[in-house]
Amino acid sequence: MNAPVNLVSTSTTHLLHRAGQLAEDLFARSIGEIGITARQFVVLSVVDGLEDPSQTALCEISGIDRSTLADIVRRLVSRGLLSRRRTRQDARMYAVRITPEGKEVLQRALPIAAKVDESLVESLSPEQREEFSTYLQKVVSRQGPRETSRDRSAETELRT
Repeated sequence: MNAPVNLVSTSTTHLLHRAGQLAEDLFARSIGEIGITARQFVVLSVVDGLEDPSQTALCEISGIDRSTLADIVRRLVSRGLLSRRRTRQDARMYAVRITPEGKEVLQRALPIAAKVDESLVESLSPEQREEFSTYLQKVVSRQGPRETSRDRSAETELRT
């Protein structure tokens, strides 16, 4: 009789999930008193690189689902790291802007995030790191924009 295949060690879905968990845990341990999550860091980074993006644009760029993104933005606004205002084009939508405090937190977090990224791939050679990054980018870009039924049902929440 053949031994069963260990799906935990061979499933791409499971391995990507575990890698994500490890990355988020390492980020949380490393970020210290700055006190932002990996996803909050991504949102701050994206907002800092754009001029008054809408929350819809943030969803498309970051891949974070609408309801989660709305919660992240709400938390960052309450901490004074982001501000938001209604857009001129559509009064139901918000444009988001990073505050000076948000820029300061982002600047402090950038080198920590870079160290976390480095730690995650330290077991790979420089060539493997480049290939790994290329392959992850291909997997992500091949899937296109992320939209789920939760995203569609939460669309109204983004406008409130």
